[in-house]
Amino acid sequence: MSLLIQEIPATNAPIGLLLLADPSEEKIRSYLPESKCFVASSNEAVVAACVVLQIKAGIYEIMSIAVQTAHQQAGYGTALLTWIIDFYRQSDASEIRVGTGTFGYQLAFYQKHGFRVTSIDHDFFIKNYPEPLFEDGIPLFDMLRLTLSYSGRTN
Repeated sequence: MSLLIQEIPATNAPIGLLLLADPSEEKIRSYLPESKCFVASSNEAVVAACVVLQIKAGIYEIMSIAVQTAHQQAGYGTALLTWIIDFYRQSDASEIRVGTGTFGYQLAFYQKHGFRVTSIDHDFFIKNYPEPLFEDGIPLFDMLRLTLSYSGRTN
């Protein structure tokens, strides 16, 4: 797999792709201006994207990570997440956070990369989205907050 991963201006973020991970364009546009946007391209076509927001000094949150439907389950998401983890490891990061549903492949995806559940945001999806969200036909209610801590660094 030949993959080029690079940061792009948030104004050029592939909104259509990011909507695969967060169905609210309004929410995406609310966090984009303060975030860094990264894309993964194969043969000059964007196949994946990730948006990361700095929460405070040394603490970052993955707001969205998405892979084009036709390229899912091909390793692009893993390659992009691994790159993001390494990128922030080499910066001033002490930890990276992410929020996801309480079940499904996304939870296992993050746990395979060293993220650990640190809290539950009860009724997050009910309070923050006007329409019910479903994963594999099951309604989403709570968001799990996961954290990947970089060893030897504290805040």
